[in-house]
Amino acid sequence: MLLLLLAYLGGALTIVSPCILPVLPFVFARTGQPFVRSGLPLLAGMALTFALVATLAAVGGGWVVQANQYGRWIALVLMAFFGLTLLLPHLADRLTKPLVALGDRLSNKAQQADAERGAWSGARSSFLLGVATGLLWAPCAGPVLGLVLTGAALNGASATTTLLLLAYALGAATSLGLALLVGGKVFAAMKRSLGAGEWIRRGLGVAMLAGVAAIASGLDTGLLTRVSTVATAEIEQSLIDRLAARPDDAAQAGGAMMRRATAAHDDDTAPSGAMMARTAMSGGPAMMAMRAAATAAETLKVEGHLPALNGAVEWLNSAPLNAEQLKGKVVLVDFWTYSCINCLRSLPYTKAWAEKYRDQGLVVIGVHAPEFAFERNVNNVRKSVKELGITYPVAVDNNYAIWRAFGNQYWPAHYFIDAKGQIRHHHFGEGDYAESEQVIQQLLEEAGRKDVTNTVVSAEEAKGVQQQSDIGQVASPETYLGYERAENFASPEKQAADRALTYTVPAKPALNQWGLGGKWLSQAEQITLSEGAGRIVYRFHARDLHLVLGPGKDGKPVRFRVTIDGQAPGQDHGTDSAADGSGVIDSQRLYQLVRQSGAVGDRTFSIEFLDPGVQAYAFTFG
Repeated sequence: MLLLLLAYLGGALTIVSPCILPVLPFVFARTGQPFVRSGLPLLAGMALTFALVATLAAVGGGWVVQANQYGRWIALVLMAFFGLTLLLPHLADRLTKPLVALGDRLSNKAQQADAERGAWSGARSSFLLGVATGLLWAPCAGPVLGLVLTGAALNGASATTTLLLLAYALGAATSLGLALLVGGKVFAAMKRSLGAGEWIRRGLGVAMLAGVAAIASGLDTGLLTRVSTVATAEIEQSLIDRLAARPDDAAQAGGAMMRRATAAHDDDTAPSGAMMARTAMSGGPAMMAMRAAATAAETLKVEGHLPALNGAVEWLNSAPLNAEQLKGKVVLVDFWTYSCINCLRSLPYTKAWAEKYRDQGLVVIGVHAPEFAFERNVNNVRKSVKELGITYPVAVDNNYAIWRAFGNQYWPAHYFIDAKGQIRHHHFGEGDYAESEQVIQQLLEEAGRKDVTNTVVSAEEAKGVQQQSDIGQVASPETYLGYERAENFASPEKQAADRALTYTVPAKPALNQWGLGGKWLSQAEQITLSEGAGRIVYRFHARDLHLVLGPGKDGKPVRFRVTIDGQAPGQDHGTDSAADGSGVIDSQRLYQLVRQSGAVGDRTFSIEFLDPGVQAYAFTFG
């Protein structure tokens, strides 16, 4: 009920967002007609269609998204036609003339029945327009909608998923209905006082055609959605903070504390809602502020039972394991993915615990749940496991089977299971390593171990990307480059979807803005340099800068050169770049390109790719 209320309130807030502007003319076109027979069916059709399409798109794969695109174009044609009938009354008269003539020839009784059918027909046509509006409506993916879509993407199709999306849509319909009632009275008063009924009708027709043009040009999913997120994000987040006091409460109810989301993913990518969960729970200051407070070791409670661990596409370093085999062992389950910087920084501790307590009965299991498409490649995972020195069992959870069995929502996430197979503790994100190790010690002692040490490991010697973040200096968020989740894009050209475009590097990007130079193909998950040389520029504030990169489809290495404020990085180079800024991209992974050795301030990072084909996914900082 808490999540339903939160979804409803989030939908109601849509009325104050600019992203609702393109569909407002469709709603106000029903002013002047009875609300119950006209406005209400329209809003009901909009809400039901949005809930249905969003549910299928969140869990059904790319075919739903493709089908919805056809539906949107059909809806655009319908709305354009309806707008023309408002703008050109003679067109409407011609279309309805045969029906009027037929009605004139009927008897009074038949006319009465026809009038009743006419009322039903009016409600039916309004519902049809509502269905079209639902297909065209692209609500801004703020924190509340992101929470709903995260649960939908990760937990699969369910009645709860549809109810939450329907609650969101009904919230929007409620606020639009109030606006329609108020607007109808205003328009009626204007007609009476000014005799301007015909002009109002034509004005609504023009507004509808403008809305059709805005949606057809992508304005609703481009500029307006970004502006809308900024406008309502703080209000929505305050709702989440008040109504969902603990992140784990939301997770257990099928949701997640998150940031932004989209309604679509395909079989080659991880659920987009899951990506957002990673950003919020493990990305710099946001993670530190939102992570779950750890339970004191001496008051550990039973949180559930270890699931069966079925569904992994492959196991590395071990034969497949199951809950029954692990009875009598203390188990640590670590959800991670190999390009996640937060996972990599927690890895030294996980590896140390596996080594330190292996002979005392601890079994560490890594569950690799991919974010990007290339992380689904088992060979890539196998190579990373070897390079990272992971020797404990790793379940390759490409289908999110184990992830869903745990009800997990975050990268990284640690679950601590006692010798009876009971989940006794969990921790999301980085940090609190000493307390987590004390939980391991307590569970081992409960299992009957008498020789458990009370010391804790330190990973101060960790190097490269696994070195702990200088969190106090991080003022830049994890930033995705694919158009589906891109923010703060500062090139003069609008980021194009699924087509190559030549971009111009922004002259003076503000803090946390980024831009492109050269010809790039922008796709939902990544951007690809189409031809020749190209650049990515980012104005950042952090000690470390990382970028998830990969070579082209042919696997040919790509050369690059990094500069900071226009100069070679020198001592501020990262582990994957030289002092002169040079480097090579030879595999799909996270690259550390900057590690500042001195004072941290606002700096302009630039990376120039000397060969085409490079794929870039996301910036992370530390």
